[in-house]
Amino acid sequence: MGMIWEDRNKYQRWLDVEIAVTETLAEQGIIPKDVAAEIKTKAAFSVNRINDIEAEVKHDVIAFTQSVAEHVGPAARFFHFGLTSSDVLDTAMALQVRDASVLILEGIQRLISVLKKRAHEFKTTVIVGRTHGIHAEPTTFGLKLALFHDEVVRQQARFKDAVETMRVGKLSGAVGTFAHLSPDIEEKVMAKLHLKAAPASSQVIQRDRHAHYITSLALLGATLEKIAVEVRHLQRTEVREAEEFFSTKQKGSSAMPHKRNPITSEQIAGLARILRSNAVAAMENVALWHERDISHSSVERIIFPDSTSLADYLLDKTAALIEKLVVYPDRMKENLELTHGLIYSGELLLALVEKNVTREDAYRWVQRNAMRVWDEGGTFKEKVQTDPDIQKTLAKQDIEHVFDSERLLKNVDRIFTRVFGG
Repeated sequence: MGMIWEDRNKYQRWLDVEIAVTETLAEQGIIPKDVAAEIKTKAAFSVNRINDIEAEVKHDVIAFTQSVAEHVGPAARFFHFGLTSSDVLDTAMALQVRDASVLILEGIQRLISVLKKRAHEFKTTVIVGRTHGIHAEPTTFGLKLALFHDEVVRQQARFKDAVETMRVGKLSGAVGTFAHLSPDIEEKVMAKLHLKAAPASSQVIQRDRHAHYITSLALLGATLEKIAVEVRHLQRTEVREAEEFFSTKQKGSSAMPHKRNPITSEQIAGLARILRSNAVAAMENVALWHERDISHSSVERIIFPDSTSLADYLLDKTAALIEKLVVYPDRMKENLELTHGLIYSGELLLALVEKNVTREDAYRWVQRNAMRVWDEGGTFKEKVQTDPDIQKTLAKQDIEHVFDSERLLKNVDRIFTRVFGG
């Protein structure tokens, strides 16, 4: 990913745009074909020379064209013919973004595959569900991973849409009027570069496209953070239902040798904040003065390399995190019983309602027994079995049925079919 954004590759992409323009102009009879051929053969640049020239002229594209002209010679009079700087910059950036997006899409697909594999591995591994951080009803660890899989697939679709939105270039000139080159030339050049021509542009491609792209990466990062936060919670000492892989020679703390900290998950959560902050910067770039100002340029030199590199890195980290995640089903079972059966209160409520008890009465009967467990100890099932109102309403087999976790998980297969297909 880093190579895509380094100066040499950036200038090569500028040259790719320039050569495509030169070839097209020659094909249309606007410049001599032998001159275009000479430009293509001799065109080259030196990063150091560009830096030296830019230090004097304070303009990167002029420094670039001057460096190329030094290699081409007299034929360079037709290099950069009819173009303004942003014609090259914005079109070349579209090429860089396209290349970066290929790597990010590969990372997304890898994460999707890892989540699918491990979701099926733990499809029926029962774990307590939590709402507000408090035990709720049973679920499965596989369903947690299936939920993440479903969300990452949505992020994949959003990102693909953003990639397509960025797959545009422009050659419309200083204010977007095609004063020097025609729309036909633009369309032919974009076809050579496998881009689309922006339907309308000012001196620049409009930055709502760029904001869409960077925001899609921020959303992707939010999902990766969501996965990481879940792992961080599950690894807490009091929970310890899953934890990051800890290598033999790894150390968790300089002061406490016993520590095994969720450092990868914390890193993912922290770096996702950078992606979100970059999205704000990208949105600030949408409103430029009139046909263009330069306020967006310096921002994009930071946020595009940073956001694409971070997204690529975080996808790799998250996929490895899930792939190597150590899972403790026995601990999940222990924690399932931690509240002594209180997690079946909702099922008991419905069982009473099905026996024609009003919801208000049923709720009161269930709650008073649940509160006794919190305050007195013992099991919820024991309290329920000795409650006179519940005893006269539910048979013994009805109560046994209420406290059977398998009943609450009867639709796991249906959910997996929805998420992963038949």
